[in-house]
Amino acid sequence: MEEKPAVAHEAVDHGAQPVHHHHSHAATSRHGHGHHLLTVEDLSVSFLMYDEEAAATRAQGDSRADRGRLGRYLDAPQREVEVIRSLSLSVHEGEIVAVVGASGSGKTLLADAVLGLFESNALVRGRIWFDGERMDAEGLRALRGHGLSLVPQSVSHLDPMMRVGKQVEGFANALPKAERKARREQLFERYGLGPEVARLYPHELSGGMARRVLLCCALMDAPRVIVADEPTPGLDLDLAVRALDDFRTFANEGNGVLLITHDIELALRVADRVAVFKDGTVVEETAVANFADPALLRDPFTRALWHSLPEHDFAATASMDEQGRGSASVGKGGRSC
Repeated sequence: MEEKPAVAHEAVDHGAQPVHHHHSHAATSRHGHGHHLLTVEDLSVSFLMYDEEAAATRAQGDSRADRGRLGRYLDAPQREVEVIRSLSLSVHEGEIVAVVGASGSGKTLLADAVLGLFESNALVRGRIWFDGERMDAEGLRALRGHGLSLVPQSVSHLDPMMRVGKQVEGFANALPKAERKARREQLFERYGLGPEVARLYPHELSGGMARRVLLCCALMDAPRVIVADEPTPGLDLDLAVRALDDFRTFANEGNGVLLITHDIELALRVADRVAVFKDGTVVEETAVANFADPALLRDPFTRALWHSLPEHDFAATASMDEQGRGSASVGKGGRSC
């Protein structure tokens, strides 16, 4: 990542500063001014893209018949397209922070950036701390699967040709074989997966089983923070709630969860704070308790989300569309993708 002047983040007296990193320490928050496990500050992610319009303009004056479309395209100037801009958020010990925004708004890019999964044409700027230590791209790569783990969207992340048990054990290759197996068995028992599941292939798993297998993969090497990227699509409400309860259990053990979702209702069921994502940044980061009253919500888009909840009769859907801001979905009958 591109360097910016470092801030002595862990030197901040969080108890003496109830507002910092764009969020408030609400009295109902579980972390109680506690330790920041993950902090993202002023994160921007851009991509260098070929300017197709410029390429077409150049092509009009190019008389070489053998030039071809690809040649003209590669000769075109590149431009920087910013997808995430000046984004800041944090996750504390014992806490779930839900990043809520419309599907396709770029939330997954936030997960990729936090995990150090950078495309070759990506320009990443900003600062990321993990457990009090400033991270660069190499440091984030070293953490991935260890201190910091991903629960991905889909079972397609599993190898279709390998039995589930071996794959889960492979997420802790640093351990001796017997310890890996014992750890996997412990996790399977904890999350209601019978011994027979280890012998199945991914396509033989139900939706709920697949989600729990992906969670076990993330937990194999005892991480401190889980990044869960849209972990509930395709699950019915009961299974979705069970999946989120698993994250709650993990957080309650002194760990942290960054939950990325388009489902505002499910987020409010399990999270401690909500970071509202719009137009490539977090427009508001607030305690879940503040959703009890829209007057406590600062940003108009956040208030529109409040009005869109089922108990408020989905009243804001039209106004959200008029603002050109898209919509995050809600659970139960209002759930959408």
